[in-house]
Amino acid sequence: MKQKADVLQGTLALMVLKTLDVLGPLHGYGIARRIEQISGDLLAVNQGTLYPVLLKLEQEGAIASEWGASENNRRARFYRLTRAGRKQLQLEAQDWQQTAAIIGRFFRAKAEDLS
Repeated sequence: MKQKADVLQGTLALMVLKTLDVLGPLHGYGIARRIEQISGDLLAVNQGTLYPVLLKLEQEGAIASEWGASENNRRARFYRLTRAGRKQLQLEAQDWQQTAAIIGRFFRAKAEDLS
């Protein structure tokens, strides 16, 4: 059985934005499960970590929310990406791609490359 890792600090907001971008409006529990599912069940999303991130993103204007009924007819807050959130997602994705490329260079580096 695989052990799930916690989401790296600073990455959960980006994962939330991308999840909402791809899947459209979701409630918090749905967002958490989708992030875990997309990770191949390698990540664990703690609700005590997720909801403060959702609140922060909403206060920043990256997402908006409204009350609705979940699949099992329970009252739930549904979150959706805003125009500002799409712009934020695009900028953060570019930053992460650049960071990943830099880290990749370090893993490919050999001693002779650095002399």
